[in-house]
Amino acid sequence: MSLIIQNTKKLESKLYLVPTPIGNLEDITLRAIRILKEVDLILAEDTRTSGKLLKHYEISTHMHSHHMHNEHKTVANIVQRIKNGESIALISDAGTPAISDPGFLLTRACLENGVEIECLPGATAFVPALVNSGLPNDKFVFEGFLPVKKGRQTRLIFLAEETRTIIFYESPHKLLKTLTHFSEYFGPDRPISISRELTKLYEETLRGTVAEMIEHFTNKPPKGEFVVVVGGKK
Repeated sequence: MSLIIQNTKKLESKLYLVPTPIGNLEDITLRAIRILKEVDLILAEDTRTSGKLLKHYEISTHMHSHHMHNEHKTVANIVQRIKNGESIALISDAGTPAISDPGFLLTRACLENGVEIECLPGATAFVPALVNSGLPNDKFVFEGFLPVKKGRQTRLIFLAEETRTIIFYESPHKLLKTLTHFSEYFGPDRPISISRELTKLYEETLRGTVAEMIEHFTNKPPKGEFVVVVGGKK
């Protein structure tokens, strides 16, 4: 008769930053699954979206909502709960928390209050987009989303002189506008790689010049979420 020994050791009281898949549910580490099962609470950007992931991996840990609209109000309470002995994990809808997602404010507050943080390695969209772009990746700049209005022109003027590869995130309804701005400030012949729906069924990467990408997406309306990788100025 075999003896089954269960691990009853409680996780340390700290904030765990846990990356989640950006599309394919298999892109999660065994350690991430274990942490999400063992923490006292999971903070999720959208509990409905994260609920599908937790259900898939039979994770029954209680969730609370933590997103850009409420994080300023909840940070102090979360920090206090960890100081009182709870272990809490933070996840975003997809990818690594705080990378163009909520997480920075809570991380900073924890550090300011002597609360330990543990960040797990895992999925994030810009790394595979950069690596498969064919553009130099020994040195690069991650810009995330450009400012929508105020500061956009100033940022583009500044980045026009950047010699390193530049990485952006963009939504489908703003992609063409952003590409048009790239043509204006970076030049129509600047090399560019655009990845959409990474790790998902309709994953696609297009490579060419800014002008060629404008022509492509003018004829074929953008769908999905995009990572745009732009070659630096030569």
